[in-house]
Amino acid sequence: MQNITRRFPLLIGVILLAATVPAQNSQLSPTDTVRTFYQTMRARKFKEAFAMSIYKPAVEGLSDKEFEDLRPDFEKMAAAIPDKVDLTGETISGDMATVFVKVKETTEKTEQPEPILLMKVNGAWIIGDKENEAIVKKAGKNFFFNARIDTHHNEVQDLLTRITLAQVVYSQQHNGQFGNLAELITAALLPKDLEGTESTGYSFHVIKSADSKSWYATAEPAQYGRSGKLSFYLDATGVKSSDVGGKPLIVRN
Repeated sequence: MQNITRRFPLLIGVILLAATVPAQNSQLSPTDTVRTFYQTMRARKFKEAFAMSIYKPAVEGLSDKEFEDLRPDFEKMAAAIPDKVDLTGETISGDMATVFVKVKETTEKTEQPEPILLMKVNGAWIIGDKENEAIVKKAGKNFFFNARIDTHHNEVQDLLTRITLAQVVYSQQHNGQFGNLAELITAALLPKDLEGTESTGYSFHVIKSADSKSWYATAEPAQYGRSGKLSFYLDATGVKSSDVGGKPLIVRN
């Protein structure tokens, strides 16, 4: 799920310095708010963490079942937060603030300080800005599901490109014959997790002709409206997609 970082720039890509969490009844500074937010995320106390951010409306209306459905996504967010950073400073301008964090330097890479935006709401600092807050409020409890769907749609496009390239290599190795999904995976040209739906949220199929001289591929959401909405069809002419209620997309040539 590598593209998930594109959807949550405020949640992933920054890390926090281990420190004692300030008392909950004290007024937290912007820096303390960032520190506490990430400590709470790393402790897997997701509802408490999101309550300190603009994402509160996205979780407070979720049923227990919906929250558990999203838990794997939240777990990935928490796992993506490293445990070593420097909080290098903060700036405050009225009800807006910026906290700068810097990943620990390594011999291979030197990270630049990354700004984290905050705003003051009802006297308390929260993670986020007004523009993104409006987006979250509009989507409400569907926000994280919509973000998941967008992520999966992008990933399916990438995986279909990989299938095309895998078929090119496979045909070169098998006298111009193409493979089905199992054969492409056995040849180590595609990842094994395409056999299931857990990591992608989609069910993939690669169908070859009886003489193995042609092929096409399809991908359908494992849970329509939760893991995806678009169904995909791939052949030599390219990729087509449409919302057909989670059913396989049929393309008539």
